[in-house]
Amino acid sequence: MLETDFITDSGSARLIDLMPIDDGGRSLRPMREVLRAIEGMAGTVEIELRLDVRPDYARRNLRPRRRGRLGWTCLWGDEVLVVHTDIALQREGDALVGTVTLGAGERRYLSLAYTKGDPAVLPPLGRHAEERIADTIAWWRDWTGRCQYTGPYRDEVVRSAVTLKLLTYTLSGAIVAAPTTSLPEAIGKGRNWDYRYCWLRDAGLTTEALLATGYREEALSFLGWMLHATRLSWPELQVMYDVFGRTRLDEKELTHLAGYAASRPVRIGNDAYRQRQLDIYGEVVTAACAALAGNGRLDRESAHMLTGLGDVVCRQWYESDCSIWEVRGPLRHYTFSKVMCWAALDGLLKLHDDGALVLPTAKVELFGRERAAIEQAIEQRGFNAALGSYTSVLDGDKVDASLLLMACIGYKDAGDPRMRSTYDLIHQRLGRDGLLNRYERFDGIAGVEGAFGICGFWAIDNLAKRGDLDAAERRFRHMLSFANDLGLYAEEIDIASGAALGNFPQAFTHVGLINAAVAIERARA
Repeated sequence: MLETDFITDSGSARLIDLMPIDDGGRSLRPMREVLRAIEGMAGTVEIELRLDVRPDYARRNLRPRRRGRLGWTCLWGDEVLVVHTDIALQREGDALVGTVTLGAGERRYLSLAYTKGDPAVLPPLGRHAEERIADTIAWWRDWTGRCQYTGPYRDEVVRSAVTLKLLTYTLSGAIVAAPTTSLPEAIGKGRNWDYRYCWLRDAGLTTEALLATGYREEALSFLGWMLHATRLSWPELQVMYDVFGRTRLDEKELTHLAGYAASRPVRIGNDAYRQRQLDIYGEVVTAACAALAGNGRLDRESAHMLTGLGDVVCRQWYESDCSIWEVRGPLRHYTFSKVMCWAALDGLLKLHDDGALVLPTAKVELFGRERAAIEQAIEQRGFNAALGSYTSVLDGDKVDASLLLMACIGYKDAGDPRMRSTYDLIHQRLGRDGLLNRYERFDGIAGVEGAFGICGFWAIDNLAKRGDLDAAERRFRHMLSFANDLGLYAEEIDIASGAALGNFPQAFTHVGLINAAVAIERARA
């Protein structure tokens, strides 16, 4: 629910925006509706309504059709948008326009109901709209009331949990990275990507955030979606899938659109799905470990799938890839990718030890042997003794903020001397004003991107885990200052101005906030 107050010279009005939730099925309602209620609060306020529908990325112009008392409809293909309001509308070209003057206590409604391939439902207004508003308020209050985080940052944690819920496709449990495409990471440059997909990269940390806040049902739904979606490419995993589990996400440019702040190209689809990204095996296994901890055995099919992922890791961990950041260019031996391969095998062995997954003796020996080999490679080639730090790639000399996750996932203790010195060098090279870039520039794409939001929260997680609570809380409060007025974060933060950059709101950033707040609270306890 969003309330916005407008104050004018002649009076004030309140606008309420929501997407109604019907969890009880007590009446026939649209599955997808945006409902707006505008109410005069004092004096008189003139309200202008304008609706100009341009579907298919503004490649179609639609002429709304009047349906008498049933409102207006916009139709294209098997899709229909039903427009119903108690404000008188008329066509102006292909747009619908209307004006009304509201006095104190007067209320008007506007409903947009979208349907694809199903019978359209006309959403009634008046008291029926008020019922939908009341039901939605009650549903969200009940859902947020179940948040189990009780620390000092509860409002921010609940706001982030709500954001993850809003980014969840209800019918499958999939969580999209962001609901937008082509909001630029560098204004006016080409760092514009489509984030309306589900990244396996985010799986482990997202599952942990949901579980830590008490939303076990959402965590299990997300895990179930992952195990289902990955069947199409199993035993190898794809970087991302859409909410239906589809694997072909071909990237196209929409040349007729100018882009946000003249930042071209505007892209739909994401060719990163073609990349090899080895860290995702550790993410999926980490998600399974978190969701299943102390909760019995995996079913036979899920156990078979996870074991297959371990086999792939044993075959491929020594190969090069595109890293957690999906760098477009030559494949490299990224240290963090090796760390997550280690995490995949370590997690499978822990599931076996806990009785959740029964592995044959030969598999236990294979996974243990390869886990040790990966660790040896990381410690001998992924740590640069001259720098006193783990490095972005094996035998390298650059740092990468993803290395902070080595402590977050349990590969190394946050207080380990190697982790402390890595933390220090990352902040020396990538830090500014309490924010962190994700890596030293080497991707060859034009434009300097902003600080990566979740990396700042990873640093806080490290501080909390090594017991430096004062520093962790100072940095956490500093990171909170970069949220917008609704407590939301984009993917990145402009270091100079503090403005949001990249797609918005970004699930990964809110996952980082939750996990950092939980780490602080656990350290305090």
